[in-house]
Amino acid sequence: MNPTKIAPSLLAADFARLATEIGRIERWADWLHLDVMDGHFVPNISFGIPVIASLRKVTELYFDCHLMTTNPDAYVSELAEAGADLVTMHIEVIPDPTQAAQRARDHDLDFGLVCNPATPFEGIAPFAELCNVILIMAVEPGFGGQSFMPEVLAKVEAAREWVENRGLATDIQIDGGITPETARQAAEAGANVFVAGTAVFAADDPADAMKEIRRAVSKK
Repeated sequence: MNPTKIAPSLLAADFARLATEIGRIERWADWLHLDVMDGHFVPNISFGIPVIASLRKVTELYFDCHLMTTNPDAYVSELAEAGADLVTMHIEVIPDPTQAAQRARDHDLDFGLVCNPATPFEGIAPFAELCNVILIMAVEPGFGGQSFMPEVLAKVEAAREWVENRGLATDIQIDGGITPETARQAAEAGANVFVAGTAVFAADDPADAMKEIRRAVSKK
């Protein structure tokens, strides 16, 4: 299995001081998770390409761009230019992602697919070999601070089994309601990338919060 990665979600940060917020976490984070929301696919609007380009100037963290949009493949070139490293797209809006994956590769981006809690892993499986990352949502997408849905752990197990059976180096990412305890559960199911928003940015000491998640995962 690939190494553990902690990916704080900027959605839970203080938007009035994003550069400062990144400075609080970047020494202990592996990735920075950037939720791009359009108000259509999810009932919320977050931030877009100009913000990502501005953030690229203040950190060298790996930019994990989770596109919660109805047309995620339309912005691949702009995201690459803004400094993205990975784009993940929802299978619910792009049921055949073959061309989108190739477009990402053409722009030197890593590519991943996301499935909502109600979508079975079988929805992604035909295209999983296109992926650097498979992202399992443990909450309904669109808002931070929701509670972890343990029923998705079976889907994490299915994704891990699929990857291991084919000898692939695909990361299995879990997003939503991540705390030390839920991270441990997800790690036991096979996840190795943990998106944590509120648990990190709302903590008195984000570094300690990330260290605690890492410790919990190591005890799986």
